[in-house]
Amino acid sequence: MASNAPVDVLCMACEDTSCDFKPVKMQRRPVGPEDVLIDMKYCGVCHSDLHVAANHMSGIGMATKYPCVPGHELAGVCIAVGEKVTKVKVGDHVGVGCMVDSCLECKECLAGNEQKCKKMVQTYNQEDRSGRAATYPQGGHTLGGYTSKFVVHEKFSIVIPKSYPLECAGPVLCSGVTMYEPMKVHGVTKDSHVGIVGLGGLGGMGIKLAKALGCKVSAITRSFAKEKMAKDLGADNVVASTDDKSMLANKKSMDLIINTIPSGHNWGAYQGLLKKGGKQVLLGIHSGFAAAFVAAQIRKYSCSDCTVVSSAIGGIKTTEEVLALCAKNNIYPEVDVVPITKLNEVYTMLDAANDSGKRYVLDIEKTLTDEALTSYSAVPPTLGPNPSNLNPAGIFKDLAKILFFY
Repeated sequence: MASNAPVDVLCMACEDTSCDFKPVKMQRRPVGPEDVLIDMKYCGVCHSDLHVAANHMSGIGMATKYPCVPGHELAGVCIAVGEKVTKVKVGDHVGVGCMVDSCLECKECLAGNEQKCKKMVQTYNQEDRSGRAATYPQGGHTLGGYTSKFVVHEKFSIVIPKSYPLECAGPVLCSGVTMYEPMKVHGVTKDSHVGIVGLGGLGGMGIKLAKALGCKVSAITRSFAKEKMAKDLGADNVVASTDDKSMLANKKSMDLIINTIPSGHNWGAYQGLLKKGGKQVLLGIHSGFAAAFVAAQIRKYSCSDCTVVSSAIGGIKTTEEVLALCAKNNIYPEVDVVPITKLNEVYTMLDAANDSGKRYVLDIEKTLTDEALTSYSAVPPTLGPNPSNLNPAGIFKDLAKILFFY
């Protein structure tokens, strides 16, 4: 059902760095021959949504475009498809993750690593390159999943098993693949010892996935206060990073450490936990993450390897793989479903620290309605200074640490 008419939608949008979200009427492109129209049910709220909405990455040339509609953890039901669509049919449960286009022709795309394509287009805050991520009107920037309906090219849609809870599916397309990608890339096996730093929404998902792969898993947290939470998630062991005895007892014991802390911090403190040849993977958007990416490019030409690396999301095939793994093994992210009126409050909590270990998920179907346009009321979020340290000085400092010490 291709159409020439734009799709009328409601979105939760903010106009500036205050991240004061309000429901607004907007439009999406007409459904094209290879497009899928999704009636949105849920959308997860990721910490990177906060980074983008609050313009935390402007220091590295990635300024936010407003109005900003974040969201890359989409889950809903297909209500229309273009006449050339073969992957999805009306009635299917469908999700969208962190990207909505790539060139589909380069070496990375052909290898299933669309996330590494130089022409990859993120689900929100980027401009269309090929027409597959077109906006309405044309020339705008992509608008994410805090929305009542979403139009996506079929290539970047993810079919969700109907047995898998829709409220849990969206976070798998972000936190699930973000945690699974480094495990896959670095070849974890049932004999691997994996350390997970941080017990927020990412860390909890990482523990569950690593256990499903048969690994020994250590949760690495600041103190033993979250020991029960970690064990309930499936961790075999808990390491308190501020406890010298705990750190010493686990010295040189881990094959892979996946560090989920979203703000700038002393990631070097965990290096002593690695075995010889082990890796620490930084996932949070901060200066260390950017420095690890730059270091990897430099080390390509020096024939030496980095023990500190960065990682982001995975490709479409990997995303489908981790969703299938979760469905098969009954792995569900810890979620807290909230109405849109709580969105600003969620941003306040994410900015402070996600101590709950849950992924917050917006109930789009029940709360982003026409009635919300007139009845919506919420206090703006309370946000602190940019914690990412994403600026040339911060990145250079972390880069020097990686190149000269790790």
